[in-house]
Amino acid sequence: MEESSSLHSLKIMHGRKLLNRIFASVYGFAIVALFYHHLLTLTAVPPRGRLSIFMLISDFILAFMWFTSQSFFMNPVTRQQFPENLKQWVDNKDFPAIDIFICTADPFREPPLTTVNTVLSVLAYDYPTEKLSVYVSDDGGSKLILFALMEAAEFARNWVPYCRENKIEARCPEEYFRRNHSVTSQFQIIENLYLDMKMRIENVVERGEVVDECISDPQQRQAFSKWTKGFTPKDHPAIIQVLLESDKDKDIKGYSIPNLIYVSREKSTTSLHHFKAGALNALLRVSEAMTNAPIILTLDCDMYSNDPQTPQRVLCYFCDPSIRSKLGYVQFPQRYHGLNDDDLYGGDNVRTFRISPSGLDGLGGPDNCGTGCFFNRRALYGNPSSVTSLEHSGDSHTRTIAISSVSVVEIASHAASCNYEYNNTEWGTKVGIKYGTLVEDIYTGYMMHCEGWDSIFCDTERPAFLGEVPINLEDVLSQVKRWAFGHLEVLSCKYSPLTFGTKALGILRANCYIHYVFWPIWCIPVTLYASLPQLSLLNNISIFPKVSDPWFFLYVFLFFGAYAHDFVQFILFKGTTKRWWNDQRMWYVKALSPFLFASIEYLTKKLGITTKGFNVTSKVVGQDERKMYDQSVFTFGIPSPMFVPLATVSIINLIAFVKGIMTVIFRMESLDELFIQLFIAGFAVVNCLPIYEAMLLRSDHGRMPKKIVITSSVLAGVLCIAFSLIVS
Repeated sequence: MEESSSLHSLKIMHGRKLLNRIFASVYGFAIVALFYHHLLTLTAVPPRGRLSIFMLISDFILAFMWFTSQSFFMNPVTRQQFPENLKQWVDNKDFPAIDIFICTADPFREPPLTTVNTVLSVLAYDYPTEKLSVYVSDDGGSKLILFALMEAAEFARNWVPYCRENKIEARCPEEYFRRNHSVTSQFQIIENLYLDMKMRIENVVERGEVVDECISDPQQRQAFSKWTKGFTPKDHPAIIQVLLESDKDKDIKGYSIPNLIYVSREKSTTSLHHFKAGALNALLRVSEAMTNAPIILTLDCDMYSNDPQTPQRVLCYFCDPSIRSKLGYVQFPQRYHGLNDDDLYGGDNVRTFRISPSGLDGLGGPDNCGTGCFFNRRALYGNPSSVTSLEHSGDSHTRTIAISSVSVVEIASHAASCNYEYNNTEWGTKVGIKYGTLVEDIYTGYMMHCEGWDSIFCDTERPAFLGEVPINLEDVLSQVKRWAFGHLEVLSCKYSPLTFGTKALGILRANCYIHYVFWPIWCIPVTLYASLPQLSLLNNISIFPKVSDPWFFLYVFLFFGAYAHDFVQFILFKGTTKRWWNDQRMWYVKALSPFLFASIEYLTKKLGITTKGFNVTSKVVGQDERKMYDQSVFTFGIPSPMFVPLATVSIINLIAFVKGIMTVIFRMESLDELFIQLFIAGFAVVNCLPIYEAMLLRSDHGRMPKKIVITSSVLAGVLCIAFSLIVS
């Protein structure tokens, strides 16, 4: 249903909706025809008959994933906000308070300067400063992070009024000074202050400790005294330090400045800490004790604000009485800076963070992607019938005791203790961010939808937030493996979308979440299609229809239809042809490697074998890596077992393609029988060109490790010989 008010509008894209449904109907009939053809070939003479069973399994999984994905395209919508009309609904002084949660865990993989830039970008929001509170969760309990935030607090006294007076849009200092080269005296003063701060932070990080000469303020020195002997990242007391307090601290112009609070929750080697979900729940309780704002923004430490008007855009929804009673959260897409022109590793994740959430928006709201999300605090405490949304806590920002007072800090410290959740067992199950998976974001959003909350996807022309992407293949694959593992955990949980979700959300909406949690099974059909036709080609075995067979055109339509539909969706979201090509290649790579490894790791965990668990994706970028990434050159990072399937499949496809070409040259009649297999092998070879280059041609830091090449070559040879023996 189309909606419109003076604050926002919702428009159903009827033309796109009709075309999507027509395509889905035609493609669905083609899939039915494909399975009929499979039934005919199952009785074929061995070995083709036996091989057809594997192709049937592959096509069944592909059909299942296609069917679940179609829900994303059934009701496409577009939204628009009108923040300029907010004054008709609410005065600035009556804006609801906002608590901003920023999470970091490792100062050596997530540089403190990156966290500082994110903090400064939101401290400088165009929003009443007394209504803003920024909480930084340091889950590693690092002095380096606290020192960096102390430096940020001092710089903020100059940065916040500078942004306000000059109406700056890019309020991340690093990005602002990189893009601007003004010669005004005010600019130079602020830039010099920033460079001085940056130098001090980087010097401390390089040294690896905060020495006494770095601290001149007695209060700061007292804060660092909490790092006593025996303090470790995994075993330490709760530390809460108020670095800026809006009631007391002023900027250089004499105006109040937002609250800034450092939080390191208590850690113990004998207690479960639930990774990022546990850190967010600790912030939820700490902030409730200190500021208790009705709206909460969650951000990753590398996801800086790119639009100072973002809070006003969010209020266009939260201030609308017709929707706010059931509005759980407003989700902005993850967008990235520093992408090279071709987006080599598909880091923009257009399907995951823009196309799919946009489709879900027309069905009741997008999934939560873990950052850039504005929550209704009440939605984190139960279903809409048990709370009354913003009205319940509209005056929650009003307090009589200073947040830095001993009594308030003691209450907040207790809320950040290890034992707190043991006394309140609903945390992580019915209250707060949900536990039980490495993808706590999608699981939390899914459960909120099941409880009856709606959500809204806010994809603005100017990206609201910009983050960093991994720029070597090992980091990309590790990140995807973590996501895939988490999806399998959601699939097998008590509230699985396959069972509970279908009843709570209905088949159309639940299908979207089913598609998400079944991501890892892409590894089965992609691995089979990347190896079985090629191994058959090496043995001159035809497993697909001849070119002269009418069934041949069914395969042509299914292949090009799927790719054409994906291409159109990508371009509609302002992608480019080159970026689409790299994106589909990375889908192929992800299915062959991290999806496969995540599935294996999940099965071993179910069998009681210990797995590594959560790892932080590195945000540290070397100069050589950055240079090669900017030149669209693959780099592999540290040697990883996840490279082995990629290299093995690449070798098999290259051998099969060369062998197939030679067969066709000397036996032209074979082209009719083997064309589809030759085409599949050739398509894989083209996708794997960067891998061949890294294996055979390069000698720089971007080359594939030699032991990976040797292992993969041996494995490819073993598979070829084994297949020949089986089918002979």
